[in-house]
Amino acid sequence: MSVRVLLVDDQPLMLVGLAILIGDTEDLEVAGQAGDGREAVRLARELRPDVVVMDIRMPGMDGIEATRQATAEPDAPKVLVLTTFDDDEYVYGALRAGASGFLLKSMALDAILDAIRVVAAGDALIAPSVTRRLIADFAGASRPASPGPDPEPATDSSLLGEITDREREVLTLVGQGLSNTEIAERLVISVATAKTHVARLFAKLEARDRVQLAIIAFQTGLVLRSR
Repeated sequence: MSVRVLLVDDQPLMLVGLAILIGDTEDLEVAGQAGDGREAVRLARELRPDVVVMDIRMPGMDGIEATRQATAEPDAPKVLVLTTFDDDEYVYGALRAGASGFLLKSMALDAILDAIRVVAAGDALIAPSVTRRLIADFAGASRPASPGPDPEPATDSSLLGEITDREREVLTLVGQGLSNTEIAERLVISVATAKTHVARLFAKLEARDRVQLAIIAFQTGLVLRSR
């Protein structure tokens, strides 16, 4: 079964380029195309794609609000946000709105296709070198500011009390941006076992995707925020 993708961008060349590339790919198909956020939300409801590739800067409703509305629907699609290195403030908003991953517009088209597959499978964060920094900053900004030196990070027992020691290890590695394959290699377990641990973390921590798991890892001090 192919992954159905809704493409959202106000740049026609970007839409055409991705649509042509996806059309030549056996495991992906274009479910629809939209040029602004309002149309994206409407098509997401009507077409029920697996993944929405969402631009942020668009006329009318932007990609952040469109992501918020699309991910609030039952059986919501995964949303993959298009961004650049200089758009951190927009990415923070997209995280809060429910985005599952990030793409850089400078990426090669083939790399974007691979990223769509990754998000559809729920397997890994996109561009770990970028998302680790973004998620760390996002998690840190969500903590209330306090005077004096930063306190040592504390583990919130209300969040982590139900998980096992092994699941805690897996959560830490998810927070570091590792994929299931990389987690399996690090812990010397099978990929299937790593996927099972991640699935249990989704259920126990009521997380929608790996981005939320990574945020929890930062917020609870399992992964230290870089200075």
